[in-house]
Amino acid sequence: MLFNSIDFVVFLPIVFLLYWFVLNKNLRLQNFLLLVASYVFYGWWDWRFLSLIAFSTLVDYTLGVLLGKEQKEGKRKLYLWLSIVVNLGFLGFFKYYNFFVESFVDAFTFFGQEIEIGTLNIILPVGISFYTFQTLSYTIDVYKRNLEPTKKFIAFAAFVSFFPQLVAGPIERATNLLPQFYVKRNFTYDNAVNGMRQILWGLFKKIVIADNCAKYANIIFNNSDDYSGSTLLLGALFFTFQIYGDFSGYSDIAIGTSRLFGFELKQNFAFPYFSRDIAEFWRRWHISLSTWFRDYLYIPLGGSKGGINMKIRNTFIIFLVSGFWHGANWTFVAWGFLNALYFLPLMLLKRNRVNTNVVAEGKMFANAKELSQMFITFLITVLAWVFFRADNLTHAFSYLGGIFNVNLFSFPEIFPKEVLVLVLFFMMIEWFGRATQFALENIIKQHRVVRWAFYIGIIVLMFVYTGEEQEFIYFQF
Repeated sequence: MLFNSIDFVVFLPIVFLLYWFVLNKNLRLQNFLLLVASYVFYGWWDWRFLSLIAFSTLVDYTLGVLLGKEQKEGKRKLYLWLSIVVNLGFLGFFKYYNFFVESFVDAFTFFGQEIEIGTLNIILPVGISFYTFQTLSYTIDVYKRNLEPTKKFIAFAAFVSFFPQLVAGPIERATNLLPQFYVKRNFTYDNAVNGMRQILWGLFKKIVIADNCAKYANIIFNNSDDYSGSTLLLGALFFTFQIYGDFSGYSDIAIGTSRLFGFELKQNFAFPYFSRDIAEFWRRWHISLSTWFRDYLYIPLGGSKGGINMKIRNTFIIFLVSGFWHGANWTFVAWGFLNALYFLPLMLLKRNRVNTNVVAEGKMFANAKELSQMFITFLITVLAWVFFRADNLTHAFSYLGGIFNVNLFSFPEIFPKEVLVLVLFFMMIEWFGRATQFALENIIKQHRVVRWAFYIGIIVLMFVYTGEEQEFIYFQF
């Protein structure tokens, strides 16, 4: 079920009314309703996917209970590795089996040896990368004794399948979200209104920004040999705003919807395109995944405590794994590798934590130094996104080669003025809200007439610029 669909428009009020006005006096029934609603929401794509999420839930719940009872370190490690193998095994099979088979065959073909290994017609379950990491965080934290294992199966199952963030995150830690299922949630008007405001902004990002940018990004990327360097650069810019509007829009809708039910999720995007270096960008982009890899992979590998060689090794591991997490294509690995190259000089010079505050904090505009830093960081990010969007490595290098051409400074063959104006409007609103959790949070300070005029304007824009309905990009991951 898509957030930007009629189905969800009907689904959400029904669940909301039952949750607050029928079952509000019984916490267990509220959790059970969320569990049922989440399975309906997820099964809307394909009911067969439900068996995987149910199995993952059962496995990690059981292993959590066993970890809580077991004191011997050997058995505790066995239970932990069983969780890791089962979860990553399912993820690896459904997401990477055909990729590894095809890469294996290609490698032998390259050396002149023809072999035949059949691929499988595997349907990738929606959101498997997200809920797999969410359940793994539970088992790992229970193993580390950072979290008491739950004995409330309904609460745990609702935590794993919580529909607002099930399909594309944020990837919530059990330490943050699971305890919220144990306590009574109280409806507050202010929290609900703030949630609706964040949903509205998320829908605007998706429908007006992402989907309209996607139209032109697809045309240019799919026919990249036919266009000049200036048009190819514009295509890369369209995809840059498409993926941000698409993914951060989903996160806004997820966080806002969670607030409607009394839950607080972690911020997943913190205005990353205003970053002054690539390290700051990765502290602000897909925060739930970046911190997951930091806490459960980078730090266990030694983090930044070892020598230079260990720091370099760990940096490349974290970025390559992050790239590979996104999809079974060498383009994602190349994207991760390129970001590691961007990050490495900052780490080696110990400059990776220089920009930890909000850019131009307390000021209306950035100074010349900050503007130049943001421009360079944004530009190298745009170039890296080419690998993310390209069909394969050949396409990516060809596309980049086409950008850096003598016709880079010619007028683009495709120049949709209305979309570019919308993007500028969008970034202006984001800029003035950059110190908040989401761009519209501060609008509450405005006069009621101004607020409602803005809301109505946003809604009108969504109706006017509604294009062809497209799935969220991160559904494929």
